[in-house]
Amino acid sequence: MTKTASVKWIDGFKLEGTTDSGKTVMMDSGENASAASPAQLLLQALAGCTMMDCVLIIGKARKKIDKFWVDVTAEESEGHPKVFTKFHLTYNFYGNELDSDVIERAIKLSEEKYCRVHAMLHKAAEISSSYNLNK
Repeated sequence: MTKTASVKWIDGFKLEGTTDSGKTVMMDSGENASAASPAQLLLQALAGCTMMDCVLIIGKARKKIDKFWVDVTAEESEGHPKVFTKFHLTYNFYGNELDSDVIERAIKLSEEKYCRVHAMLHKAAEISSSYNLNK
């Protein structure tokens, strides 16, 4: 399956990205940025991809998530400050029905099998993760 995207320059440091399905996202790298920068979009894509997988996997296990978010931190290389060499994902789960087994399984499947963003970044950088479970 081939995926496509297009990015066009709007003005100054403003860009508009469009996916093959027609969805758009604004990007802005200027001093007074009102939209996400391309680097922020990369981090959001990693968090979003793994989140969607986890929600699907946990749902298939018939467990209910009350609240969930993923924080991503990225460290730049000392020799190349514009290159991320380490990523860490912190999964934050809330739910009375959740247990460590179902969460660990969901994270593992997402990171090792399903998330395309994780797979691509894993080839070039170190990616680690942890999770918090709150009842």
